[in-house]
Amino acid sequence: MSNWVRGLMLLTLVVCGPGFSFAQSPAPTSDNLTSLVFQYLDIDDSDEADRLLQTILSRTDASIETVSHIMQTERTYQSQPIGTLPDERITIRDRAYPLSIFIPLTYQPSKGYGLVVCLHGAGFTGDVYLERWQARLGDDYLLACPTYLSGAWFSRRAEELVLATIQHTRRHYHVDPDRIFLTGMSNGGIGAWLIGMHNAPLFAGIAPMASGLDGVLMPFLANLRNTPIYIIHGEKDQVMPVELSRTISRELATLGIPHVYREHQREHPIAGGHYFPTEELSDFVTWLNRQRREPLPTKLTVVREASHFQPFSWLRLDSTDSIAAFSDDLVDKRDERIKRREYAKLDAAIVAMNRIEVKSERVQRYSLFLNDQLIDLSKPLTVSTNGTVSFEELVTLSLETLLRQARLRQDPRQLFPIHLTIVVQKQAS
Repeated sequence: MSNWVRGLMLLTLVVCGPGFSFAQSPAPTSDNLTSLVFQYLDIDDSDEADRLLQTILSRTDASIETVSHIMQTERTYQSQPIGTLPDERITIRDRAYPLSIFIPLTYQPSKGYGLVVCLHGAGFTGDVYLERWQARLGDDYLLACPTYLSGAWFSRRAEELVLATIQHTRRHYHVDPDRIFLTGMSNGGIGAWLIGMHNAPLFAGIAPMASGLDGVLMPFLANLRNTPIYIIHGEKDQVMPVELSRTISRELATLGIPHVYREHQREHPIAGGHYFPTEELSDFVTWLNRQRREPLPTKLTVVREASHFQPFSWLRLDSTDSIAAFSDDLVDKRDERIKRREYAKLDAAIVAMNRIEVKSERVQRYSLFLNDQLIDLSKPLTVSTNGTVSFEELVTLSLETLLRQARLRQDPRQLFPIHLTIVVQKQAS
């Protein structure tokens, strides 16, 4: 069996869930509001987090405006090691994984930096990829390269490792939340597709290289409608045939999703066409430098199977009809619902001030998370689902919602004090 067939057999599905942790600096002991807020956001112990939450809610100086301002502007970053850090560790469900990080020698804690997460291919490790990407990007970006066995980035645990890598780096270093990128080569490129599609609101761009997707995964490309994409593939690639990326590019075009597709004809003495040519680097870095995430887009599409119900920007699926459910390790499960691509889908758009229109497929209940950047809080909000008005009144703000969502998302650019639960009315048959 060829390597690319083995790669495709391994790709079908990826899932996300709780269960990662990492070493961190001790929480501050001060009881001022700023310290309490960041203790609550950063602490791993859920019981202690609940205690801190109640402490914050009981304070007379804790308002939505004050706490939002603290989270957006008052996090400080202490001096941390810089240069090449090849021996970091991240623990996922009681198993430690190597992580290699590069922090530019010119790093300044007061400045926000772009972060590039690089996923290696089969037969490589994160430290090897760190060395390669450091030479490519120089001192303009923080780099994080985790290591996962055999480069099998298409599993629940691998996705958790990538998300924990980002959270670890953001907690210790000043990362610009609107400049986080995910790239990978070969199996790592498959991981960039899978993890990028399911967590699209996190990224300013994804760049899969010399990779592909199984056909049952194509519907999840719709999640990338607001995420810049840069695809590179060699025409003479004998490991992952170029038709894999061509197929994805055609599907993205059909969906109306802008993307860059680069196809090269070069060959490496050892890797053949299955590599990233130096000649492509300049255009790619120029693309990276231009990208900024839009943290609160007015239009969203989210496609989910039954194990990916985490928030997706200001949307979340809460309950669905019977749909496909991915397994932890992907190819050990490919049932009829997966083959038929029976997934749930929401299309949501803020079509006018305080009017949101939603179209749903196989969805029974969903949530909207909102703030004053998305709607006018002084006026009633109308939410229409499949042409029927689902909600029409003033919204209620909650400091507890703001804090709980901030702790879950760890994103100062996505703060939501409003949570609406919408039940989808069944259409008359």
